[in-house]
Amino acid sequence: MKYFSLNKTAPAVDFREATIRGQAPDKGLYFPERIPKLDSSLVENMAGYAKEELAYLIMQPYLGDTIDKKSLYQIVSETIHFPFPVVQVSQQIASLELFHGPTLAFKDVGARFMSRCLGYFSQQQQGKITVLVATSGDTGGAVANGFLGVAGVEVVILYPSGKVSPVQELQLTTCGQNIKALEVSGSFDDCQAMVKDAFMDADLARKLTLTSANSINVARWLPQQLYYFFAYQQWENKQHPPVISVPSGNFGNICAGLLAQVSGLPVQHFIAACNVNDAVPEYLRTGQYHTKTAVPTLSNAMDVGSPSNFVRVLELFHNEYAAVAEKISGYTVSDDITQRTIADVYHQYGYILDPHGAVAWYALAQYLSHHKEEKGIFLETAHPVKFPETVEAMIGKKIPIPESVRPLFDRKKESIVMQPSFAALKEWLLNT
Repeated sequence: MKYFSLNKTAPAVDFREATIRGQAPDKGLYFPERIPKLDSSLVENMAGYAKEELAYLIMQPYLGDTIDKKSLYQIVSETIHFPFPVVQVSQQIASLELFHGPTLAFKDVGARFMSRCLGYFSQQQQGKITVLVATSGDTGGAVANGFLGVAGVEVVILYPSGKVSPVQELQLTTCGQNIKALEVSGSFDDCQAMVKDAFMDADLARKLTLTSANSINVARWLPQQLYYFFAYQQWENKQHPPVISVPSGNFGNICAGLLAQVSGLPVQHFIAACNVNDAVPEYLRTGQYHTKTAVPTLSNAMDVGSPSNFVRVLELFHNEYAAVAEKISGYTVSDDITQRTIADVYHQYGYILDPHGAVAWYALAQYLSHHKEEKGIFLETAHPVKFPETVEAMIGKKIPIPESVRPLFDRKKESIVMQPSFAALKEWLLNT
């Protein structure tokens, strides 16, 4: 399998080089030259596969011979070594819970897969690899946990000061060892722009082997499609696939789901559930795409005004607006509606949503109110305990703290405060 740059002026590379580079030399995102097609017998008998075997079969074509079969099977097995339950909440709506990993967020899968791939590749080269990543919330903790102690890999995480939840901040600032957190006095878009500029800088390229652990990296993006296969494994009515609502910020997750669908996974329809940072829903409504300045919201991991992965969505459908709009519906959900949804769902069904899941629930409920014959799944991408102030105020009680989170509160936050400028980041990287 080869990967080409979506800017179309860089050479095609294999999975190994695409993973290590993160982004192509012409600043484009890497994209597979072909989409592997699922064998019909795999789709028909998916419920009978162990999830480790299914994950291996899905991922292997994307990696080719860059990782040997035994090592890849071990990598995927470690990546998904926790549950992915589909929980029925109402008659029409089920939750795909993606918060049962070590950092209680869906991004554990991509981070664990990428960390193990980079650990494998680092054995084949001299010198360390530096992972540079921007986070709007959950990516940082997942990357920190996934890469902690991985030999030959250093991790630098940029996050917007005051714009991540307390648990999220502790998860990315208390690791130590090979993990460093940079607390940027700006927005997530500032952090992401600093990271992108770093990859294009000649001075840094001469000194460091840089790669990204954001979903722009194929090793972070591609394994996210596994969620959708695990959901379909558990879906009872295989003759009538689900509508799937995805809380969307940088659009890596929903793009991975669309990739799975294009490869042959049955999905009725996708919903891009956004907060007020809704460049894509606006595109789906109007056919015009304009990036925006990010606005802080309660669903902070989705506070992205310029979603990097949307170019991949467009590429999947050959940049044809009609094809994109046929497969995806977009919804914009305010903070007021998010709060009300958390309260309503808890009091009616006893189910506790996090703010991102609440956005996805509301969008799905709106869609299903006009498509009463359909049933759907929304992705619950983070544990509600990560957003205690918002959630507890709406449900009227404390959220029990999972055992895996308790030790965080005894650790000391360690971060380096930085201005939102590439010059500041470059100086720090060159002198660290």
